Amino acid sequence: MSMNDPLSDMIARIKNAATRKRSKVSTPASKLRGRVLDVLAVEGYIRGYNLVEKPGAFPEFEIELKYFDGEPVIAEIARVSKPGRRVYSSIADLKPIKNGLGISILSTPKGVMSDAAAREANVGGEVLCRVY
Repeated sequence: MSMNDPLSDMIARIKNAATRKRSKVSTPASKLRGRVLDVLAVEGYIRGYNLVEKPGAFPEFEIELKYFDGEPVIAEIARVSKPGRRVYSSIADLKPIKNGLGISILSTPKGVMSDAAAREANVGGEVLCRVY
């Protein structure tokens, strides 16, 4: 079965695992997924992730979810730009998420970064997802 939107698949896996209070979740590895996971780890939404390579199988990322007082740190994660409708934003149009408590993850010409890092670098780009 082919997958049209691998990033949405990863987001759905993270949401489902957080709902079920799982400590870890696996997802197939790709460069874009790795960059998004880097941003989530730097911003403190996940504990971290590891690349797991098994002989004869595709490489996977094993994501360690983060919890605070028994509740997942990621309360909501939503895909914004989809294959059927791409959403681009300049820095001037990018609004804070939940009064600064959440982040937007952007794909910019300087790489995948959070909205705060994009403001510092003064670059806009495709809004991949929002996390809060």
